[in-house]
Amino acid sequence: MTPPISELKMPVAKLRFPIHHKSYVPYYCRIAFFLWLIILGGCRERQLGRTTPQMDIEPKFWIRVLLLDNVGACTLKAESFFSVQDGQTQTAQARVNQTDVPVEITISDGRIAVSGRPFASEQIIIFPDEPHIFNLNGDEYRGKLEIILNPDSNSFDAINLVPLEPYLAGVISAEMPNYWEPEALKAQAITARTYCLYIKNRFGDGRNWDVTKTQANQRYLGVSAESTQVWEAVNRTHGQVLVCKQANGTEELFPAYYGSSCGGHTENSKNVFGDSLAPLVGVSCPYCESVAKADFFYWPTVWFDKASVTEKLLKRYPKLTELAEVNDINCIGQSNYEGFSRLTRIQLIGSTGKKGYLRAEDFRLAIDPSGQKIKSASCRIINTGDKWAFVQGRGFGHGVGMCQCGAEGMAREGKTAKQILSYYYPGSKMRKVY
Repeated sequence: MTPPISELKMPVAKLRFPIHHKSYVPYYCRIAFFLWLIILGGCRERQLGRTTPQMDIEPKFWIRVLLLDNVGACTLKAESFFSVQDGQTQTAQARVNQTDVPVEITISDGRIAVSGRPFASEQIIIFPDEPHIFNLNGDEYRGKLEIILNPDSNSFDAINLVPLEPYLAGVISAEMPNYWEPEALKAQAITARTYCLYIKNRFGDGRNWDVTKTQANQRYLGVSAESTQVWEAVNRTHGQVLVCKQANGTEELFPAYYGSSCGGHTENSKNVFGDSLAPLVGVSCPYCESVAKADFFYWPTVWFDKASVTEKLLKRYPKLTELAEVNDINCIGQSNYEGFSRLTRIQLIGSTGKKGYLRAEDFRLAIDPSGQKIKSASCRIINTGDKWAFVQGRGFGHGVGMCQCGAEGMAREGKTAKQILSYYYPGSKMRKVY
């Protein structure tokens, strides 16, 4: 029988020194021992420095990050004691007085079980003591861990509840190299903060999480992404977001999209995501070419088998099944800039004679969900017989909003974060949310 969690104890190994007389301990050994104590004390001080800020911030500034979905088990460790709370009432259900020992979270008879002990609630919260850090499946995160049982009672979702600023510390260098210019990192912090709050406010009420940890929203790596430079960018932009004037005259957050390299000109959001806001129009970008990797700015030709293209398109968009097989792909929408163009709308013609239509960005990600081969919609599509060739590719990403390589290029020229953001989001204003 598994003992209650509150009774689980971590085995403690005692250090024994057979020192019964000073003659047994040479002088240099005693010096080494005292040095060891000093080093140990220094490590403890640094450990306290890992404490997580904003743990008492208002609920509206806590971010719910989906770490795992539809899983049957995960492994938790914490460097401090932690409590298990009922997710509905926030009342403590158990106390785990052990550290750095793996604890299995599983499903037992349709209930969430921690270290073999099942809980009646369909929603529990793991709340580690200071420094409020936990390890999930080998990765460290700040804040709390929420486990929510799925309706099938055979799986659960794992969600990181983390204050906004520590969340950003786990995002910035996952999205931009942390050795880039401080002003570029600050621009990234403000952009990521704005985007996160906008997505939370718009979509969070309809689900158990606000954002994912993947590039579907913005990449989040937790504690492993933190660095001195990153925290400097977060702290120096504390609470700063971007707003723009809405149709009703109010100034509100907007989806501050950003991407790796625009290829020379950013894109109007209406052509990519369907929303039309003043700060999300396309602007010329002469700054990213000198920063972006050569094969990201001008990417090589890639080929996709026609049968696989049809299969992927029909799987992603079942409405296209009436096409049967995709025989022709035509560009019927395109943004044209000086020396640069980007596909915006695609027509598909099937073997049945039926036609289908997709935004170019949706089309490319249906064929290449990773976005690592067809790096952007700035390309030409050529029929080569049994394959489709994507040629003359340029840029990396959707092209809307801030060009990250461009931001770095501007920062290298001495531009401030405010100037960078004003350039890529024209008409936007900076505000503080706290």
